[in-house]
Amino acid sequence: MIVSNDSIMKPPYNITNKLIKLISSISEKIGEVNAAHLHKPSPELRKLNRVKTIKASLEIEGNTLTEDQITAIIENKRVIGPKKDIQEAINAIEVYEKIHEFNPTSLTSFLKAHKTLMKGLIDQPGKLRTKSVGIFKGSQVAHIAPPSGNLNHLMKELFKYVKNEDDHILIKSCVAHYEIEFIHPFMDGNGRMGRLWQSLILLKEYPVFEYLPFETIIKQRQQEYYDVLEKADKEGKSTKFIEFILEAINESLGDLLKVQTKNLTSEDRIDYFLSTFKQQTFTRKDYLIIFKNISSATASRDLKLAVENKLLTKEGDKRATVYRVKK
Repeated sequence: MIVSNDSIMKPPYNITNKLIKLISSISEKIGEVNAAHLHKPSPELRKLNRVKTIKASLEIEGNTLTEDQITAIIENKRVIGPKKDIQEAINAIEVYEKIHEFNPTSLTSFLKAHKTLMKGLIDQPGKLRTKSVGIFKGSQVAHIAPPSGNLNHLMKELFKYVKNEDDHILIKSCVAHYEIEFIHPFMDGNGRMGRLWQSLILLKEYPVFEYLPFETIIKQRQQEYYDVLEKADKEGKSTKFIEFILEAINESLGDLLKVQTKNLTSEDRIDYFLSTFKQQTFTRKDYLIIFKNISSATASRDLKLAVENKLLTKEGDKRATVYRVKK
């Protein structure tokens, strides 16, 4: 439900003490994640968390595949299961692999993502619906979506809000998630698109969200997820939904920090450094600026390993040594 606020159609919500505390807690945890170099986890953890994200988001929509089956699909192995469930997983894997290609404030990009996510599952994926839609709870109508003729305008106004409004990015991501559910721009796939688009908005600001499976928390509290959507609809504002999603994000970040309290391995540090350092050449001193808590000897061992694994080349000797990233 988007209302006018000068030139920006701003979706209504209230700033509550709970919301402020959650934003503060999340911001602190993101700081801890960054300090521990966890915002780009090890390749193994990235793969595991991506599988968890896909499984949870699809399971909310009734998909029955297990984490092992989704992992097998990623590894191009044969999987036995319902054809529709397998196609949903294939599509979700593809769209999350391409997530950096999407623009969070572009309707064209939004439609392209839906086309990838829903291909082979519905007629005309990537097209805004042309029919009226009512959401039922049992035999009762729980929500009447806006008329199809308004969709193009409503989605463009939503993306204008995300792009131009000064609200905190955590709030804007939750608002976008809720409004996609409320506007219901497609005949099917609105829930998974809302969750995908929130992740996309967040990862542009905080890289950790590319691999943070907060959808798992939503799945664990699925009925509450539906309940807060209904309450927000009845109240005409997304406050309770924002609070609910922020709680899920806060809990998911806490889980990440608990799992990753162990020290990083040499491989973890090298992978992180090579993914974040933008120069082609560097010294051990540059490496130690990133990893302030390791000794010079440990840094030398890390870099020696990277050279042995042909990730780097080495020029010079001792303090004059320069390392070059292999293309």
